[in-house]
Amino acid sequence: MSENKILSSAAFIIKVFIISIIFLNAKSEVVNKKYYKEEQGILAIMYHRFEENKYPSTNIKIDIFKKHINLIKNSNLNFYNPGEFTENFNKVKKRKKILITVDDAFSSFYENAWPILRNHKIPFILFVSTEAVGNKGYMNWAQIKEIEKEEFAYIGNHSHSHDYLTKFNFKKFVEDIEKSIHIFKNKLGYNPIFFSYPFGEYNLEQKNYISNNFEFAFGQHSGVIDLNKDIYELPRFPINEKYGELKRFKEVISYLPLQYKIIKPEDKFMQDNENPPKMSIEFFKDQKNLENINCFSNEGSKWRRTNIVLNGNILKINFSEKFNERRGRINCSLRDEEGWRFAGFQFVKN
Repeated sequence: MSENKILSSAAFIIKVFIISIIFLNAKSEVVNKKYYKEEQGILAIMYHRFEENKYPSTNIKIDIFKKHINLIKNSNLNFYNPGEFTENFNKVKKRKKILITVDDAFSSFYENAWPILRNHKIPFILFVSTEAVGNKGYMNWAQIKEIEKEEFAYIGNHSHSHDYLTKFNFKKFVEDIEKSIHIFKNKLGYNPIFFSYPFGEYNLEQKNYISNNFEFAFGQHSGVIDLNKDIYELPRFPINEKYGELKRFKEVISYLPLQYKIIKPEDKFMQDNENPPKMSIEFFKDQKNLENINCFSNEGSKWRRTNIVLNGNILKINFSEKFNERRGRINCSLRDEEGWRFAGFQFVKN
């Protein structure tokens, strides 16, 4: 285990202790700052499989992946080292960077993408579900350890079972995560500070538990990370064969963060009587061009422009239909003088 990763883990333990004392009864929705116009953010990209062409919904062809890497470089963008999160998350990022993340630790990552990232020393996070390690189609612990020893490579926890965790009662959920933590400590000597929710799904009780055991957590809702984002609901742009087409990818990496102060409801899990949710976004009073916001959602199983009402700096999103899909998605964008700003949200139902 590298020294910087040991220090990150130690810093996290201290941080959790301090936060537990100061903010024991605080709600996460009130932990926010102010609007920073110069914030360019961190744009996180999520991959899964590489050159497993029979799985187009989670796969990217390796020649396209290489073009993605070159496009990022040719766009004068730098890659973000995950080790910077602990030290620099709360600092204004005046130049946007790209964070590569990979979920599930499929063998195809090790065989096809890892050599590219290794040769160019491109930083990334590999999220591992411990139950699958060593199974057919997945990396083994020797391969994970080989990757983890590199300074630019970070391992993240992706649960043990990689099941639909919102279907679990809380006791079963805790058992699943604790089992993964135990295995990571046994195999790597530490539990990763990064967590990725399987399928991007979680409820508030689960999120609160994750916040006591990890330093940062990622979902699967699109958006750009900025210093006002909830560190346990960090957005990523999912990339696959359909959404990895070069023209779209170039557009995605051009997005800027759409900062906001509070989103309601805080719980992203919908009971039957909460579908559709009564959703609102409170922006900062000194933000400009809020009247240019447009939002789209998959309510009623069809992507459409969603009815929104802006009252001062509070945006109310009035859904006309229930979410029929398991995951309800809402994407909001705003055009201003700096470019397109983007924020995505996800609600889940059983």
